[in-house]
Amino acid sequence: MRFTRIISLVVLFKLFVGSFPHPPESAWIRINLIGYKPSAIKVAVWCGKKDSKISTFDIVDMSTSKVVYSNKIGKAFGAYGPFTYTYRLDFTQFSTRGIYFIRTGDVRSPTFRIDEAVYKGTADFSLRYMRQQRSKYNPFLRDSCHTSDGYTMDGPMPDSTHVDVSGGWHDATDYLQYSMTSANATYHLLAAYRDFPGVFGDGFRDNGLEGSNGTTDVMDEARWGLQWLMKMHPNSEWMFNQLADDRDHTGFRLPNKDTASYGNGRQRPVYFVTGKVQGLGKYKNRTTGTSSTAGKFSSAFALGSELYKNNDADFSSQLRSKALSAYNFGLRIPGNTQTACYVSPYFYEEDNWVDDMELASAKLYGITGSKSYYDASIEYARKEQQTPWLGKDTASHYQWYPFINIGHYELASLSSGAQKAELISYYKRGIEMVYNKASQNAFLRGVPFIWCSNNLQTAFAIQCYWYRVLSGDQTYAELEQATFDFLLGCNPWGTSMIVGLPENGDFPDDPHSSFNFLNGYQTLGALVDGPVYGSIYKKQLGVSIAHGDEYAEFQSPHVVYHDDYADYVTNEPTMDGTASLVYLLAAKENESPVTIDHGAITRGDQTSKKLAIVFTGDSFGDGGDFILKSLKNEHVKASFFLTGNFYRNSSFAPLIKRLVKDHHYLGAHSDQHLLYCSWTDRDSTLVSKKRFTSDLEANYRIMKTYGIEKSAAKYFLPPYEWYNDSISRWSEEIGLQIINYSPGTISHADYTTPSMKNYRSSDEIMQSIEQKSDSMNGFILLLHIGTDPERKDKLYPRLPELIRVLKSRHYELVTIDRLLSTAK
Repeated sequence: MRFTRIISLVVLFKLFVGSFPHPPESAWIRINLIGYKPSAIKVAVWCGKKDSKISTFDIVDMSTSKVVYSNKIGKAFGAYGPFTYTYRLDFTQFSTRGIYFIRTGDVRSPTFRIDEAVYKGTADFSLRYMRQQRSKYNPFLRDSCHTSDGYTMDGPMPDSTHVDVSGGWHDATDYLQYSMTSANATYHLLAAYRDFPGVFGDGFRDNGLEGSNGTTDVMDEARWGLQWLMKMHPNSEWMFNQLADDRDHTGFRLPNKDTASYGNGRQRPVYFVTGKVQGLGKYKNRTTGTSSTAGKFSSAFALGSELYKNNDADFSSQLRSKALSAYNFGLRIPGNTQTACYVSPYFYEEDNWVDDMELASAKLYGITGSKSYYDASIEYARKEQQTPWLGKDTASHYQWYPFINIGHYELASLSSGAQKAELISYYKRGIEMVYNKASQNAFLRGVPFIWCSNNLQTAFAIQCYWYRVLSGDQTYAELEQATFDFLLGCNPWGTSMIVGLPENGDFPDDPHSSFNFLNGYQTLGALVDGPVYGSIYKKQLGVSIAHGDEYAEFQSPHVVYHDDYADYVTNEPTMDGTASLVYLLAAKENESPVTIDHGAITRGDQTSKKLAIVFTGDSFGDGGDFILKSLKNEHVKASFFLTGNFYRNSSFAPLIKRLVKDHHYLGAHSDQHLLYCSWTDRDSTLVSKKRFTSDLEANYRIMKTYGIEKSAAKYFLPPYEWYNDSISRWSEEIGLQIINYSPGTISHADYTTPSMKNYRSSDEIMQSIEQKSDSMNGFILLLHIGTDPERKDKLYPRLPELIRVLKSRHYELVTIDRLLSTAK
């Protein structure tokens, strides 16, 4: 917990009357500290050590201190952990945007937000930790590390043969690197981009340093993972399982100052995937085959090949070849590969493998079309219908990995009819096993408190999400949300499990990390291991509490969590858990049917193959006739946002009448094409509310002369496509919803002229659209109805070509109101 130490008169007074102690707290309200989307299920948990006989709760608006919502307390769940009484406080029906707290008697919750954009940027935020974990070149430190890796062990080549396997990510606070976790992490990052491309930004280059490179940061990170995996599977006969071993565990040190010795200079050992028991010292693992690791390699390569097909054909081809050879490597000795240890009996004890081969064969079917892979995937799926930890109270360390059967989702997405229903039923049965336990406590916690419990919690939330997406069944929606909320503060300790998130909330600030311990660098974005059973914690060697237990009153013999660097069991960040979290946060950010930026809708539903072409106009309309004819010939409806200047221009009147007659969408673009806010300081509003409103009303008055009613034109596109939160709020107050173009192309640059520094040719613009054309679900594509005569290279003559490109990608081209039919 964080305390601001401010000496004030109030504090001095309290010191003076210190003989009158304040009674200790005996009840608390736990919430999701980041907040909730308006349409989300919203439930807090009241937990106390004494029965307060509560029956109702209130939601209080922070800005007015007024009660804005009240409801009855839910059923009593009884004791849980350190608490004697627990209740669920359901406020799902309250959806007004704002900042609030919950109050029951003298007990109040931390403040929280309700807003569509509440999770915006969180997935990108967690990528910070992935970059910090990079090996070979570490962009956080701006220095190199582990560049000499490594020398081979247990392979077909002589031991100590040097191979270049530098790169990839360190696994956690230690600097071991495992193929199993790295491949799973890479897959989650690739899948996050595939499923939610509009969520991610481009603030970093491929080397991890700040700056834009034209590629989303999640794909930069995924490529970093793919490139290391390619080194770990350099040819069809070679595959390596891990880099370094537990000789690494020599205490805190930064990766660029690693002092761990493996007897071969700065090189570290790289272990071959043998399919047999491994271990160079006294302790051995229980490996039985090659399939689990090879399957993970294959699926990551296959998904990468799929995603790079249209913009990096050579890389895609290399990945396709690697996917096929890795799969064949997995067929050599059916069975599981575990990690190797040396000085201690601790290793990743993966015991399953058919889930990995199911996913690999499903993805190979996707990139090859060969039915034999599909058939193989179905057979693998039937052998492990539920991931074995589901419904259980315990498991060995990483015994069932990954913690979710990804293959069921990917295979179901490629299936239909009875086979799709069969795969969905596997997910449902697994969820039901967890729900049977979760329904017995107020936090709806059904995931076992074993080591890396937060990783399991994240995986289970994703399984619930995938089940809901595949089936449309909302039965477990509350369980899904509660599983997610637990990670963000709705848990017995009232803390988020993600370092730095939310910024002003309670989160781990003393993680088990060399970065933090030695230099005070935070591991921002990282998911920590999470709470464990008290029995597990007590058995671990070398674990302690160095800085005092700030959560002491919330610990119990049942389960503990400590925000303390000396507790490597509950408070160590993990790379693979964080990569899974990136997917989950992206799903949550994307879950709204629309994307919001500063109050404006900038993209529609990304699960729908719909796209809106919008045109703006003020002084120029030279493309109008050609655009209208092209739309008619292609049987496409578009949207036109025009200023009052444009509507009043008598030379444009015939065009506007034809647009109305052909049932295109016509909206407002301000009356006088005003600049609403500063280009350099967006928060600096340049117009008064009165001027903004009167100008917009003038725009709608002239529109009405063409029969365009304000009620039918509620979507408003600001002039210059530039606005801020104040403009959005003022628009909402008069019944309008601001929209703006979707980022990702430079279509809006079709107005530029050669004399401008930001000039873009029509070829450049078309190329940017074609490069994005496979991931434009819900896109708002902005063009101009006319441009300055100085621009000779007009884009609008290429509108038929553009439409054909979009149609070839199977987009339905619709008006803005149809695109946003599910918007608020």
